[in-house]
Amino acid sequence: MSLLPETARRVDEIAARAQSEGRTPSLALAIVRDRAVLHFAGVGEHPVPDAKTQYRIGSITKTLTATMAMQLRDEGFFALDDLLYRHLPGTPIGGVTLRQLLGHVSGLQREPDGPWWERATGGDVDKLLADLGYDKLSGPPFRRYRYSNLAYGLLGAVLEKVTGESWTALLGKRVLDPLGMKRTTYHPMEPFARGYVVHALDGSLHEEPRLDAGAMAPAGQLWSTVTDMAKWAAFLTDPAPTVLPRETVDEMCAPVVISDLESWTGGYGLGLQLFRVGERVFVGHGGSMPGYVAHLAVHRRTRLGVIAVANSYGLMNTHIRDVALMALNTALDGEPETPRSWQPPAPPAGEAAKLVGRWWWMGREHEIHATGDALKMTGPSHWSRFTREAPDRWRGVAGENEGEVLHVLRDADGAVTKIDIATFVFSRNPFDLA
Repeated sequence: MSLLPETARRVDEIAARAQSEGRTPSLALAIVRDRAVLHFAGVGEHPVPDAKTQYRIGSITKTLTATMAMQLRDEGFFALDDLLYRHLPGTPIGGVTLRQLLGHVSGLQREPDGPWWERATGGDVDKLLADLGYDKLSGPPFRRYRYSNLAYGLLGAVLEKVTGESWTALLGKRVLDPLGMKRTTYHPMEPFARGYVVHALDGSLHEEPRLDAGAMAPAGQLWSTVTDMAKWAAFLTDPAPTVLPRETVDEMCAPVVISDLESWTGGYGLGLQLFRVGERVFVGHGGSMPGYVAHLAVHRRTRLGVIAVANSYGLMNTHIRDVALMALNTALDGEPETPRSWQPPAPPAGEAAKLVGRWWWMGREHEIHATGDALKMTGPSHWSRFTREAPDRWRGVAGENEGEVLHVLRDADGAVTKIDIATFVFSRNPFDLA
């Protein structure tokens, strides 16, 4: 499957303009779905990009670190609301929680002490922790969004502490190997694009060193390719249960904080950035390291995603995020969404058969349909889905009544007469307003 010719032409144009106006030696842009690259646009000659060339992906690394944190939470190693000192005893900033670190609302400053960690060989976890002090808290937790690379260095330290394994070993075993991401690595592997600073005046290229971030690796160390990032994009839209269940990835995608309080175009979940463009919300992350910028975003409902990578530190006159989101919007606008084939539903059985049909509350009509082993209730401007917990008891699992209980009410003969959803009582009688 590939993009329609006109959509592909427009994506190619976006990539070409970004490389030219951004004055980057090499730029790769791909539209992906279900692990497949639907369209690849490579521009530039230093090197000539292809889908298997490695680029450094910077802070997209954080999404993999967060995934491992959620795995360990699900397995009972810790709770997200654990205070940091519980797992890193003695730290002077131990009063922040793991959830706050994941969502960039801990109040921690952006960077650790010392030289700029992206341009220096990183120290080990012991040095990172030894350099911590109360002065690293630049504001109270949850007051506002405050992006922090330091927070993810500390999360990596927690992962190592509770498991007794290195972050690198955990990453391979828990994420990269299960998803077949063989070209996502800690250090670069040929073929890879060298990273540059492009001089603003004469356009000359100055190659950047490729340094080991050490204890800060969980915040931005990794190298990857378009083909591997297509697998990661697919995981975010259709999670592999061997890595994380869908419910946990949904939790990661829910906003913890709005980072842009004026226009509400950006936010952050648990390790994932949220981007709103018009009426669409995308999930993903940006990244940069000296000599490289990168961006990954997905539209979860349609499973369509974009990957953009370039080998210069900051594009001139443009931003890799804007390039990526423009290309993804173009693909969504230009590609008709193929509906899933309709299949006649299985007839409802058991208790569900007694609940399907029309119900009224305060003169407003609602309808219940059976969908597999669940019930879907629709009404004026809202819907809910319920699954059965026990006889006459159903739990809301999505929609308006997520988390609420639907009780089935019966008369003395055992016939279903009404349903009670969080004290709102629905009747088969449209004139029953009690």
